[in-house]
Amino acid sequence: MMLALGLFVFQLQTLPYSTLSRNVNYRWANNGRIGLRPAQQFLGQGNETISLNGVLCPEINGKFSKLSLSALELMAGTGRAWPLIEGSGTIYGMFVVESLQHTNTEFFSDGSAKRIEFTINLTRVDESLIAMFGDLSQQATDLYNQQITPAIASAKAAIGGVFS
Repeated sequence: MMLALGLFVFQLQTLPYSTLSRNVNYRWANNGRIGLRPAQQFLGQGNETISLNGVLCPEINGKFSKLSLSALELMAGTGRAWPLIEGSGTIYGMFVVESLQHTNTEFFSDGSAKRIEFTINLTRVDESLIAMFGDLSQQATDLYNQQITPAIASAKAAIGGVFS
């Protein structure tokens, strides 16, 4: 696995990208001063974008590899944000598919492409890992109250019924 966007896995058989470009911006405001250079004030993080470029060759990547582009288009069409996780374990955050471009070249006699160049642009939409995964303490409490406590109660009832 090279990268996963939600449930879509980038690998040699799906969409093997050859370039991953990450751009992180930071926001600064200029405050004009008389006789001096403008003062800079840090306003926080700006946009974070990731661009994936690659070439898909259905003869090499498999005849169903072209369906990967369609699957990614369907994901983008939902308007949802998806977690982006690298195969090495790096968690980038929650991203939306901003744009998807593909160019078909070198065709077979039936009109299908031998070579498909693609570019996928992703934009980060979350603020932090807490926003991505939620409050783990609250999730643990909910799990305990909704799943574990009833399971313990039913186990006690079953054991009590055996010994009575």
